[in-house]
Amino acid sequence: MTSTTRIKRNYQFIKFQKLVIVSLLIGFLSAFLGVILKKVTEHYEEIFFSKATTSPIFFIVFPIFGLSIIYFLREYLFKKKENKGIKEIFEITNTKSKNLPGYKIPSHFINGLLTVVFGGSTGIEVSTVVASATIGSVAQRKENVFRQCKTELICAGVAAGVTALFGSPIAGILFAFEVISKKVTKAFLISNLIAVAIAFGLIFLLDEKPLFTVTITTWHLKAIPYFILLGILAGLNSVYLTRCVLFFKSQFSRINTHYYKILIGSAVLSISLFLFPQLYGEGYHAIKTVFGNTNEIPLTITLAFTFFGLLILKPIVTSITLASGGDGGVFAPSLFIGAFLGLLVASLLNTFLNVGVIPINFMIIGMAAVLSASIHAPFTAIFLVCGLTNNYTLFIPLFAVSLISKYTAKMIYPYTVYTISPSMAN
Repeated sequence: MTSTTRIKRNYQFIKFQKLVIVSLLIGFLSAFLGVILKKVTEHYEEIFFSKATTSPIFFIVFPIFGLSIIYFLREYLFKKKENKGIKEIFEITNTKSKNLPGYKIPSHFINGLLTVVFGGSTGIEVSTVVASATIGSVAQRKENVFRQCKTELICAGVAAGVTALFGSPIAGILFAFEVISKKVTKAFLISNLIAVAIAFGLIFLLDEKPLFTVTITTWHLKAIPYFILLGILAGLNSVYLTRCVLFFKSQFSRINTHYYKILIGSAVLSISLFLFPQLYGEGYHAIKTVFGNTNEIPLTITLAFTFFGLLILKPIVTSITLASGGDGGVFAPSLFIGAFLGLLVASLLNTFLNVGVIPINFMIIGMAAVLSASIHAPFTAIFLVCGLTNNYTLFIPLFAVSLISKYTAKMIYPYTVYTISPSMAN
């Protein structure tokens, strides 16, 4: 063995060692951040929502208070630096010169928390993704040897953060691949596998439970035509969500005085929450309530109009929450829309056609279908929803319907809120 060959091997071994160590660190920090943000948000969202349901005046007070705090923090603490969400990760990974600045970790953590606990109709997922991506970006800048691994280490942070939120390491890696990287390298596999293993180990040690406690025992072949229908409707709903987000962001960008944005946004949000409390925050509380009563809820005209109202209003209030200064994305709204779309479809089929489909199955499949179509990542959606329920019984229909919904959405509108440029949105 020549001395040159020996030096190259030693260099590669040292590089591998450093990649393993930094991946361990990124995995732990990203997962820790994700778990803390999740726990704190769940705790205070429950307290504030309970307070608002007892005294509905808080449905008016909380949104304007939350959006105002976020505005002043962004204006004075974070020096007028705006958060662009996942689109900013795309910008960073597509250039060698730019990096995610460290302030995005506290900025997204604080603003995402405040948005949701004060009623903003979105979720903490995107806040977690960007903050954990920043951990990967900061780590990458610490060693010259990682200059070629920027995207891989950013993806490692993202994968660990998603794993911590949803309890699915497979969903974490798939999201990093399908949405961020879109390619697999040796460094990607090493860093992401290590990061999600650490993240999954942390949530295992903390005894984190699945977000939704459901019992799914079977599904029937006779339901396949109705699953296909659900997939098509999910694709349509995801396009409606995407177009709403782009439309309201475009309209609010024309308002020069930021506090007018806050007043308009909080007014729309307050009225919506007053009429439909299910829209408060992430909306997981409403899904959990329905999961426990799917077989006991007869479809009435009032209930049908409630479901229709939620499906129409959720994309609007989510969009206005984001356009008026809130921090978040389309993860939680997609799951919310999918759950209620699935329940509505199953209820209509059982009431008017007496087909005997299982409502809870349609809710679970609807969640994956709308998320798949909204972010164009069907495999992420499948394993993410399986992780949320800790159940893989519906894997085959989840797979089929998620693909149907994605390609239905792409045929109608080929962009997501992550991939479209501002000029295309107008």
